[in-house]
Amino acid sequence: MTNRSLQTEPKLLRLCDANLNRLREGIRVIEDINRYLYDDKQISSKLKSLRHLARIENYTDLLTFRDIQNDVLKESTPQELEREDIKSILLANYKRAQEAARVLEECFKIVEPKKSDDFKTIRYELYALEQKNIVPDA
Repeated sequence: MTNRSLQTEPKLLRLCDANLNRLREGIRVIEDINRYLYDDKQISSKLKSLRHLARIENYTDLLTFRDIQNDVLKESTPQELEREDIKSILLANYKRAQEAARVLEECFKIVEPKKSDDFKTIRYELYALEQKNIVPDA
């Protein structure tokens, strides 16, 4: 992250922190389902690689901008509490991770432009894995 962004964009860095967490958490849920329930080494390994690609330098700098107490939507909605089966958990977490990757792709165009492409790569890889995982015969 650039020093300029650390000094002039605190709300943007709060947004980055939240979406980095959301992205890695979503990928981890998908990864663990494929690893422990489906015993799918190929998809699990790919997800692990994507999760590692989502790392940023100076991550601890973002912790300064975390503000959980003032998150206006931290309470879960009823839809977030309902899951029918493993496939619905997979789908919810693919969407969560894809959306977070898109937000990060856009924000990092300001914060650290070279890293923006990594988030675009993650997003497109998640689209492809989602298709394999949700519609196996596709």
